[in-house]
Amino acid sequence: MGRVGVKLKIIGLGIVGVLVLSYAGFVGYAYWPVGLPGVPAKSLADATDKFVDVDGLSIRYKTYGEPAPGKPNLVLMHGFGNSLQSYRNLIPLLMDCCFVVAFDFPGYGLSSKPVKFDYSNAGQAEIAIKFSKALNIEKPVYGGHSMGGAIALHTGVKDPAASGIIFIDPGIYETGVPKVMAMTPFPLPRMSAKLFGNREWRGQFMKVSFVDPSVITDAVMDDLSRTARTDDYWTGTTAMMSNFTMGQEEPLLPKVKVPVLAIFGEADRNHPDADRKRLQADIPGSGLVVIENAGHYPHEEKATETATAIKAALATWFPPHP
Repeated sequence: MGRVGVKLKIIGLGIVGVLVLSYAGFVGYAYWPVGLPGVPAKSLADATDKFVDVDGLSIRYKTYGEPAPGKPNLVLMHGFGNSLQSYRNLIPLLMDCCFVVAFDFPGYGLSSKPVKFDYSNAGQAEIAIKFSKALNIEKPVYGGHSMGGAIALHTGVKDPAASGIIFIDPGIYETGVPKVMAMTPFPLPRMSAKLFGNREWRGQFMKVSFVDPSVITDAVMDDLSRTARTDDYWTGTTAMMSNFTMGQEEPLLPKVKVPVLAIFGEADRNHPDADRKRLQADIPGSGLVVIENAGHYPHEEKATETATAIKAALATWFPPHP
């Protein structure tokens, strides 16, 4: 081998060495311990939190109001990376018309974060249906935001007891989740878990989806940040990110047989007007409400307008007895 060949070989080995060291550094950063050791989820619960066992998983939930004959039972489901706290502004406005239940999906909030679990929307929907049955919720109206909206489509189709679906900026055609979150080569899932466990990054990620980012207060972030303080956060969230899938709900749309209301924030960049009209066309007879000056979280930014739309739909679906 001549001098040129030797030099090229040395350069090549140098490049490989740099890449190996960089990758090792990336892995080290992803797995470097952060903050204090985690604690059991129930130790982070407040006085209004409740827990129920569903398929061996501890599911955190809250109830609002009391069920009554003729009163709609509304089961609310949060979006990706969120928890039931997302409905903090909306629920107080619905308690006069509904019995409301909100819960954390497995992998989120203060619910169990198992390593071995089907974290697909279909898998989460199975838990949602079993959760409703565990609480003896009759004729549930399933409401979901973003990812929770896609899951609400599953539950509305697959639960024979379902009596309605309320979509809030549903992630059916476009999830709005960063594409990097769908990349699963090692150690990217762990890195995604680290990002969502970072309070500052999580807050900035949410705020870009709001017209009025001041809605995301320190109190909101304190509540949401409890997720990353649980002792099963790192293993469970890494497993969830390893199995994350985007969408796959469109084939269910023609199977919807229950009443549907779709609520969108006018300024939601992930769901343009074409998607709103497409959803109406794919579910004939469905209602559509577009809320002005709201982004991807209309139930947080414009809770009054969102509640008004939901109440109007429910009054039609569950007319009072004469």
